[in-house]
Amino acid sequence: MNDAFVVGPLVLPYALLLLLVAVGCTFLVGKRLAGKGGAEVERALWHTLLFGLLVARLAFVWEFQAVYRAAPLDILDIRDGGWTATAGFVGAWLYALGRRGQIPAMRRPLQYALLTGSVLWLVGNIAFAVRPGPGQEMPALGFASLEGRTVQLSEFKGRPAVVNLWATWCPPCVREMPVLQQAQSSNPTVNFVFVNQGEPADKVAAWLRARNLPLRNVLLDAHGQTGAAFKQRALPTTLFFNAQGELVSMRVGELSAATLTERLQALNP
Repeated sequence: MNDAFVVGPLVLPYALLLLLVAVGCTFLVGKRLAGKGGAEVERALWHTLLFGLLVARLAFVWEFQAVYRAAPLDILDIRDGGWTATAGFVGAWLYALGRRGQIPAMRRPLQYALLTGSVLWLVGNIAFAVRPGPGQEMPALGFASLEGRTVQLSEFKGRPAVVNLWATWCPPCVREMPVLQQAQSSNPTVNFVFVNQGEPADKVAAWLRARNLPLRNVLLDAHGQTGAAFKQRALPTTLFFNAQGELVSMRVGELSAATLTERLQALNP
């Protein structure tokens, strides 16, 4: 199972790829139908897209306002993937309908362009929703812990689990680690497991001490077996398992406190 399109160092989550395809087709149809007025329609589409993204972000921030209140500047960090797609979709259409009435010549190209993008986006999301579940279970892999004993991943079944694949040289891994450490302290009913990729125990332990990160369940995956088991090469990757050890979701990329809270709510409602 893989939730992202990977080509060399490029990693694109399928949800983002779907959005890019829908947006690209929207602009293509709009420009073709508008003819000489293509520039005006393209400008209107850009404004519509930006308004929709702003609404999607603000709706997500509102939903998790308690988390963002503790770190207001995180609202500006859109790398965390915190968006409410439905709100953005509705907001974009309301904005476009308002613009459509201002310039009659734009009505038809703007309407058909948005319909094209909307249908592609909706069909893609329906396909994602009805596809078979992840279907993978926590792999039967054993790794050395920082304490020197061998730990099987299967030992963490019985409670929901968050398995983070990370490395000390990975900037987004470094940025999200305090968020994960705080979540581990605040969610005793969830197993948080930190599977370091390819680094020696002394380096990992020294790195954690230097940053005052008292993590539990730090394991050493010397050969990248966990990433291979889930066909993931990108770091950080965070895997979310239910209490039965079944993979229910995956996040490729950095987590913020808000996006991690969203995933934990879905994992352990």
